[in-house]
Amino acid sequence: MPNPTGRPQVYHAIRPPESGVPAPAPALGMMFRRPRFYFSPSCQVYFRRYRNLRQEARHGPLTRIESTHSHFGMFHVEHSVHFPNVPRGTLCGRNSAGQPGTWHPVTMTTRQRPANATHWSTRTMAAAVGISEASVRRIWRAHGLKPHRVETFKVSNDPAFAEKLEDIVGLYLNPPEHALVLCADEKSQIQALDRTQPGLPLKRGRGRGATMTHDYKHNGTATLFAALNAANGEVFGLCQERHRHQEWLKFLRLIDQTIPPDRQLHLICDNYATHKHPKVQRWLARHPRFHLHFTPTSASWLNMVERFFRDLTQNRLRRGVFRDLEELIMAIGTYIDRHNESPKPFIWTARAAEHPGKSETRSPHPE
Repeated sequence: MPNPTGRPQVYHAIRPPESGVPAPAPALGMMFRRPRFYFSPSCQVYFRRYRNLRQEARHGPLTRIESTHSHFGMFHVEHSVHFPNVPRGTLCGRNSAGQPGTWHPVTMTTRQRPANATHWSTRTMAAAVGISEASVRRIWRAHGLKPHRVETFKVSNDPAFAEKLEDIVGLYLNPPEHALVLCADEKSQIQALDRTQPGLPLKRGRGRGATMTHDYKHNGTATLFAALNAANGEVFGLCQERHRHQEWLKFLRLIDQTIPPDRQLHLICDNYATHKHPKVQRWLARHPRFHLHFTPTSASWLNMVERFFRDLTQNRLRRGVFRDLEELIMAIGTYIDRHNESPKPFIWTARAAEHPGKSETRSPHPE
């Protein structure tokens, strides 16, 4: 039972009191030891309550905002984190002079900036408010604030953005019958890079990752023309040295020869000038089964093949070592062949009417 006076019972440092058997007084040397070394969990509860009573007498009523429980043998210990009883989001600390602070960490984080920086850190906020860095970190975590993170976005200025968005998303969600939806684009300027020195492999037991030199040898560039089948995830690819309308026409002829002639083809591509060249337009007029759907300006993220380019870069190109251009082209071709052995489609998870700026694709492959 807790002490009615609110003072700690020191004799609990030896053993818990038993019914009818008084506990012996502790030795003098034990009384001067640090509390964490000899106080029992039950006695620590009384010390916390005594500390809270002193804080209430000094600062006013307290409010417990976090409470967890744990058991140590036969004792029940309660861990509490207390702050002054003020509205949420207006926690204030003490300044260097010891007086109560007037700046609110949550309000300052969301509405103000430091004088010599673009965002707050735990150290600058702690110095401005007058509390510890741990308190700032705890307050930010409780309110879900992460000042160190920033997300980028791009707003399309295409006047026909809504119409193009609904057209492309409609092809993803409800493709036409007896037709293929192909997401086509080119990944240009793929560099064949060779490192100046061999890197070190992954080290076991020491937490050291694989290494690679910062400088490199440039051995040429290549352009990958790719078309992703939105239905099953299969990829058609062609590597060229340049990305002009001649190479684009060669890629369209490859698709025309690969896919059976009785299938209609709906190609989703961006507004690159190569795709709208007069010679390309004349070729499309002679092949009426090709239907081009252009993404809005500054909205190439609508094209699912961009997601495949991301996987190609992350899994094969970024850490690759290519001594010549032919080795780079062979590596890309091998990656596409392995991908087509067990292709999986990307699944469109957002609808055009929900929020055009937040539509995204989700890959079935685990990251």
